[in-house]
Amino acid sequence: MPLIPEEPQIHESAQGPRTAPTPRPVPGPRPAAPSRPGRPGPPRPVPPVQRTPRDAATPAKPGPSGPAAPAGTTPQIQLIPASAQGALDAAEEAVDLLLESGRAPGDVLVITTGAPHPWATHELSFGEVSYWAQHDAGDDVFYTDAGVAERAGARPVVVVAVNGGSRAVAASALSVAHARAGALLIVCGDPQQINSVLGTGV
Repeated sequence: MPLIPEEPQIHESAQGPRTAPTPRPVPGPRPAAPSRPGRPGPPRPVPPVQRTPRDAATPAKPGPSGPAAPAGTTPQIQLIPASAQGALDAAEEAVDLLLESGRAPGDVLVITTGAPHPWATHELSFGEVSYWAQHDAGDDVFYTDAGVAERAGARPVVVVAVNGGSRAVAASALSVAHARAGALLIVCGDPQQINSVLGTGV
């Protein structure tokens, strides 16, 4: 009887046993790690574990930014002694402690009276429109200079680093900061200078 030509006969010795190959996973690009919202600027040193926020204020819910804090509110004022050279570092530490205590990044505005914060300098290199758009988004800590601080809207917490500048600049920055702070105003700098300025500027 003739063979039906359905499939040619191939001896196993010529091809080997027929087995289905095991599928292997194809390596591909790894998905990008989700970006973690955090602070702008260069990484800050982590404060020691034993440190606790000093006079932590009652958390306030973030509200829409405006030209000033709601009328009738008087922020709590907290003074952190620091030299002009150390004022920015003290402000950074204050921000870290605020965030660790549960304060939302968008609640915090930082104003410098001397050299601008490195984050502000970096962001301004992309243009003022991009810089102020980040302020208006209100979802992260915003750093600004005393010269343009009046343009900033109200936030629950304002931190001022008295890191240089004239007495008039410090007085102007403190006045603006006092008007913008909803719950807490933290001032980092020389206590004698700040107290004399606070007496006339705020």
